[in-house]
Amino acid sequence: MQHIIIGAVITILCLPFSVQALTLEGNLIQGGMVIGKADPAATVHFQGKPVRTSPEGLFVIGFSRDAELESVIELHQPSGTGEKHPVRIKKRTYQIQRIDGLPPRKVSPSPEDLERIRKENTRVKKVRKKDEPRTDFTQTFIWPVIGRISGVYGSQRILNGKPRRPHYGVDIAAPTGTPIKAPADGVVSLAHNDMFFSGGTLIVDHGHGLSTSYLHLHKILVKEGQRVKQGDVIAQVGATGRVTGPHLHWGMNWFDIRLDPSLVVPPMPKAKAQ
Repeated sequence: MQHIIIGAVITILCLPFSVQALTLEGNLIQGGMVIGKADPAATVHFQGKPVRTSPEGLFVIGFSRDAELESVIELHQPSGTGEKHPVRIKKRTYQIQRIDGLPPRKVSPSPEDLERIRKENTRVKKVRKKDEPRTDFTQTFIWPVIGRISGVYGSQRILNGKPRRPHYGVDIAAPTGTPIKAPADGVVSLAHNDMFFSGGTLIVDHGHGLSTSYLHLHKILVKEGQRVKQGDVIAQVGATGRVTGPHLHWGMNWFDIRLDPSLVVPPMPKAKAQ
């Protein structure tokens, strides 16, 4: 895949902090995921909406690419008392990314293609509404593939000279057939061999609305409903869908909010990445 990167300023803030009965730990930044712990007896609301909590009081929230820098978490006790905890996150600056050489049909789909895309998007949206009680998201995530990072989260893409929506994930360049490992425990919620844009597509659910996605796959090695453990080989890198070369697009969602998966893993190992 040919990329020309123009400008790059990304600031990361990762803080654990505690306010009364609430503890948050994670990336307080646009695109970040945060794991919280509250009094198990309390109900948690984020931005006015209820959030699932585990019997231990664990929950997860996420911030979109362009999220407001100030938000509120509310705790409501069975007695009727409540607390409001303001949360402030860090703003990011994103790259401009040019990608040329794509097939024209993949940049400007036909009416028939648009209908197919609509049906595929509907299926993906349904999968991302899942709110399972599992807390697999509390694991320390690992990279699904070790390789050169060829695309970053949040970058604005210009495809064949036409501006498109931002890039919501991390691209890792690797040869076709390279094994892809599950970065954390989870359950396969979608396995599709040929979607219009994303080609071979896999989504793994990690509980509480947190999921990871794997696009442009050469081969999918797991089935929908299958339980996977961290480190299991779940697929192979490919060049299917809208791509110019083999790579893994790795994405992360909290329901319909697209997060930056690179914020939940350690830095890419330099020696192997070269």
